[in-house]
This record gives sequence, C-alpha cells and structure tokens, in this order.
Amino acid sequence: MDLRKLKTLIDLVSESNVSELEITEADGKVRIVKGAPPVTVVQAAPMPMAPAPAPTAAAAPAAPQAAAPATAPAEVGHTVKSPMVGTFYRSASPGAKPLVEVGSEVKEGEAICIIEAMKIMNEIEADKTGTVTRILCENGQAVEFGQPLFVIE
Repeated sequence: MDLRKLKTLIDLVSESNVSELEITEADGKVRIVKGAPPVTVVQAAPMPMAPAPAPTAAAAPAAPQAAAPATAPAEVGHTVKSPMVGTFYRSASPGAKPLVEVGSEVKEGEAICIIEAMKIMNEIEADKTGTVTRILCENGQAVEFGQPLFVIE
C-alpha cells in the first residue's frame, strides 16, 4: 500500500468517529485502530523484505549522527531529507550494489535509497538533478522524518 494512501487513511480515522478500519488489498492487509491520542497501525500480512541488520549495528551509528543534521544545512548544494521515519538502506537488497555513490550523477525522480517503514520498502527518489556529493547516513541506520540523507550539487 502506498504511504500517502496510508497516511490519508490514518488522518481520516483520527478525525472521525470511526474507531477501527481494516482494508485488504492485493499486496496486503492494513488494520488501523484508534486508541489513545496516537493512531495505531498494525501490518497484518507479511510483506517480502530484506533481512534487517542486528539492532546493535543500527543503534550504535545513530548517536554520532545526531550532530550531523545540525551541520548538514550549511553544506553547499541541495539536501535530500527523509520523508518518513524508518531504516535507511543504500541498496535494494542485502549484498547488492548501492543505488548511488558519492560522485554519482542522479536525475530528478531516480531512486537513490530505500527506507523501510512498517515492513514496507519505500524507494526514495532524488528531488533534484545533480551529483551526489555526500551521503549523510550509514546503511541500516534508523532515520527520522526530515533527517538529511544526501547532498546533491
């Protein structure tokens, strides 16, 4: 299910008197239950995905990267930011070649990384044409909404 569609459904449930919504589509089943102030989303059907890295590998790099977002906007060029919370992956599958490297030429709309959110692999696309000058996240690192991922000049 498309992330925008999922967000719209969550907003509809949270703003209405509906306390529970379940939708089944060809690619899976989503159940949204209104609980305490935040809306809870439960992914009911397993989706194919790449194996997640060990938790210690993802947790350790997160602390040093906390200072990086404060310095990233000072960079020359355009910063591509994470549109969601999830796990950052540089390649489409484990062991595969990264989608982009420092020095790679990218076009607007070209996939540059994957962010796994709720067991769904989301391709993140370049929002500007140019050359990747910096990669600001490590493979398997947890990322926040709005966190800088790449610098494109």
